[in-house]
Amino acid sequence: MTTQTDALANVYARSLFELALDAGGNDKIVEIADELEQICELARQDQKVGLFLSSPIIDVSARGTALSSIFSNRITDLTLRFLLVLNDKGRLHHLEPITNAYDKLVQDAFGRVEVDMFTPVAVDASTMDSIKNHIQKMLGKEPVLHPYVDKAMLGGIKVRIGDTLIDGSVQTKLRRLSESIQDNGGTAIREKFETYLEDN
Repeated sequence: MTTQTDALANVYARSLFELALDAGGNDKIVEIADELEQICELARQDQKVGLFLSSPIIDVSARGTALSSIFSNRITDLTLRFLLVLNDKGRLHHLEPITNAYDKLVQDAFGRVEVDMFTPVAVDASTMDSIKNHIQKMLGKEPVLHPYVDKAMLGGIKVRIGDTLIDGSVQTKLRRLSESIQDNGGTAIREKFETYLEDN
């Protein structure tokens, strides 16, 4: 099912990307990406909005009228028409994966990569630039950083790029140290004590 959804999302995302390119080039592509993300974020934060977009019970015609009423003059005409097409085709509940697929096309086109960054406290602009430059050197792409504060962290940083999590948090370092001591340290400590006892 996931593969089918991904394939479907890619088809719609590619169509929208090409329409945006024809309609206004790179600026239009980015503008629509921002609008789609804002709509998805609204649906994630407000359960009623999410239900409105995803429920199969709502009449398609009535939802289309509501979409036009809600979003007219608030988003670009192309984004609104795209939402109406998804509604008519019964695909509006796929908006999130379609948005993700569209965002991937944007990243590839502009040589960018989305990066989620987690720190125990908010970092200043200078630190953000330093982290961004380091990631750019590693990946060869411009990172678009999304900083998050995780107060449960003791220190350090965690970075998520796609499905890959790079964990440099203090907790993880301590856990690895503890595991290392448990696996290897006990033997080393015993050997040191035995050596000490033999010498004395």
